[in-house]
Amino acid sequence: MNRLPLLLAIAAIGFAADPPQVFFSRSFPGSAPPYIQVTVQKTGTVEYKEAVDDPWPLKFQLPEADTQQLFELADKLDRFKHPLDAQLKVAFMGTKTFRYLDGDQKSEVQFNYTQDTQAQALLDWFERAAETAQDRIDLERAAKYDHLGVMKAVLQLEGALEKNRFVAPSQFLPLLDRVAYNETYMHTARARAAELAEGIRNPKK
Repeated sequence: MNRLPLLLAIAAIGFAADPPQVFFSRSFPGSAPPYIQVTVQKTGTVEYKEAVDDPWPLKFQLPEADTQQLFELADKLDRFKHPLDAQLKVAFMGTKTFRYLDGDQKSEVQFNYTQDTQAQALLDWFERAAETAQDRIDLERAAKYDHLGVMKAVLQLEGALEKNRFVAPSQFLPLLDRVAYNETYMHTARARAAELAEGIRNPKK
């Protein structure tokens, strides 16, 4: 019996399987936006949504070292198989969900507030990822529809970079270069965009 076709079929199924991923969402009615969702695949692909059925998710690539660190945090939290909520009387700050997906294996945990330091570190990373995505959306929107608003968006990026609230800053380079070399934008906005791009390419040590 020739087993080659069967083996090839099994291999194809294995290659077609989705890579492991870490998922985060926060549902907080009344906030802006009221819902955010960030998914990180082990390949480094990141997807940001502002609705479960968001038809235009924002995507970017995470450096390998950052991806590894993120999945190591998930492993330290036992891939979210145990409760994280502190069960304290604190203000409602949104329902957060951590989820780990690997093939047909899924585990998740929800919480409002946690005192677990590993969970806090992971939450901070996802919040920074969401802020970064929102800053990119704002700059893309201004660059396309509001040329006078580009300066404000660039300054917002500068502030985020100074506060270390950026995730994968290289994703901004094509957009910043577009602003820097397009004379339809204000000179000051172009100069600040060029300076910011240079800072991302050659960060201070």
